[in-house]
Amino acid sequence: MSAPHTRQLLAGMVGGGSGADIGKTHRHAMRLDGLFDLRAGVFGRDPLQSAVLAGGLGVPADRVYRDYRDMAEAESGRADAVDVVVVATPNDSHFEIARTFLEAGISVVCEKPLTSDSATAAELVRVAAANGVVLAVPHCYSAYAMVRQAARMVRDGRLGNITFVDVEHASGWAASPLEQLGHKQAAWRTDPDVAGFPSVVGDLGTHAFHLLRYITGLEAERLSGRLRSLVPGRRVFDHATVELQLTGEVPARLWASMAATGNNHGLRIRVFGDQGSLAWEHEDPHHLRVQDLDGTTTILTEGLSTLSEDASRLTRVGLGHPEGFLEAFANFYRDLAGELRARRDGTLPATRELSFPTGEDGLAGVRFVEAVAASHHHDAAWAVPAGATQKAQV
Repeated sequence: MSAPHTRQLLAGMVGGGSGADIGKTHRHAMRLDGLFDLRAGVFGRDPLQSAVLAGGLGVPADRVYRDYRDMAEAESGRADAVDVVVVATPNDSHFEIARTFLEAGISVVCEKPLTSDSATAAELVRVAAANGVVLAVPHCYSAYAMVRQAARMVRDGRLGNITFVDVEHASGWAASPLEQLGHKQAAWRTDPDVAGFPSVVGDLGTHAFHLLRYITGLEAERLSGRLRSLVPGRRVFDHATVELQLTGEVPARLWASMAATGNNHGLRIRVFGDQGSLAWEHEDPHHLRVQDLDGTTTILTEGLSTLSEDASRLTRVGLGHPEGFLEAFANFYRDLAGELRARRDGTLPATRELSFPTGEDGLAGVRFVEAVAASHHHDAAWAVPAGATQKAQV
């Protein structure tokens, strides 16, 4: 028998088949530190294609399943059962798949948005707790070293009292009607039955919202949202602007778009305080810009010896070598692995204020989507995300 903390964690995957970039991203990230071994899965609806992909990934033929129900039943009965299953399927299937594995006592990493409504998202959080397993949501931008540095600086009061937050995830990837041209990802992301009619809020807005919450530690007490479709004929909203009031009546603005023509990835955040401000953007992730009251600008670079332990712990290469998306994704899996190993081996997990996003974060994201949709329906009237009032009173 392997000693504690030495055996690789075993992983499974549902979805993430041929042509699904997110599946490849999860698999690369799991491999980067050698902490996970992909040993089971259902890699798409077509059994033959699933088996072919699994064979190329080295997944044993007897652990390539017909569907997720068969997989959950079989894996939960094995002595070498998978420790975690990644759910990388379209939005409308998340709830049933995730619940099935959680009820079988298997931890789950579920893509965002966690589910299509807050009642089912809350149910997943409850089921995970009841079965003593982990439910994680890969908002992996929070696993960049300089995002952790930003969050540490805010929590340590380096900016003073927060006065305003501006965040956006405005991409131009679907600024043309790709769904009409056979683009697989665009087809389901613009299908209201699969992605929900406020598609851009669930797809990109939840990432921006989580980044805001993660760095500032503040919650949304109320919001006012407007949704639009910039691409003619599109069946879902592809553009959203949201005004928020955060904890302590701090104002904020969030912009999410999949039709921001010419923008590449388009994720950035600026946090302003009464003593200074900071700015981070995904397309230059190893730099954090900090300004003081006089406008003096300091550029912090990943790898500096003066950064916080939160940032240094996630830095993989030396100063001057930029790190990117796969490394951040792998940082998410490294934090998750520490929790899974502790549970497996009966030891105490490391206690960190800044770690991987959980089902609670996924639930907050779904409540955000619902509140934006409700506000838009009432001509941008203020809406209170479910649970916000109670949290604000704690």
